[in-house]
Amino acid sequence: MTLLQEQMTALAGVFQSAALVNKLAHTGQVSDAALAYMLNTLLVRNPDSTLDVYGGDDLGLREGYTLLKAVLARDTANLPRESLRYVVSMLALERQFSRRDDLLEIAGLRIPKIEQQVELYGLSSDNIAASFGGLYQDTISTFKQRIQVHGDMRFLQQEATAAKVRALLFAGIRSARLWRQLGGRRWHILTQRGSMLKQLNARNG
Repeated sequence: MTLLQEQMTALAGVFQSAALVNKLAHTGQVSDAALAYMLNTLLVRNPDSTLDVYGGDDLGLREGYTLLKAVLARDTANLPRESLRYVVSMLALERQFSRRDDLLEIAGLRIPKIEQQVELYGLSSDNIAASFGGLYQDTISTFKQRIQVHGDMRFLQQEATAAKVRALLFAGIRSARLWRQLGGRRWHILTQRGSMLKQLNARNG
């Protein structure tokens, strides 16, 4: 993969999380496979490549790529504003998180314990979502900036759904961190729009 391809894979991870959060907020449901795919990214600590973070392939990022393409193409008809707002917020919160060694340490200590839970319950279980959601509350939710998730309150008021939302936001922030580590910057979405679109079109072609 080229550096641009790696950056776009990581950025698609942010968009994928946003799409899943939006779906959860409005329907109360995402597939176990989609949830597990994103939560697994939180357990990969020493990847050999960008794709390793996503389990070896980017097949689980389809919605993320679609949403990213709509942004780059300025296709307002297929661009859920709420999802885009979540992306912008996750990118901003990742910057704050990266500067807080104390919170990074909390995550570093808790994630191996969650990994042990995964062996018992499986990645898509409510227990794992609750653990990642709790970690999100103890770290990201301590910032003044918060991500306000909008949707159907019948679903958002259910603790299991709220935990999945937080866990997916945490996974999105993990992808945002990877994107920035690969040299990705928010202004690239404007300045590299043409080359990114070309790359996406070639990928779909």
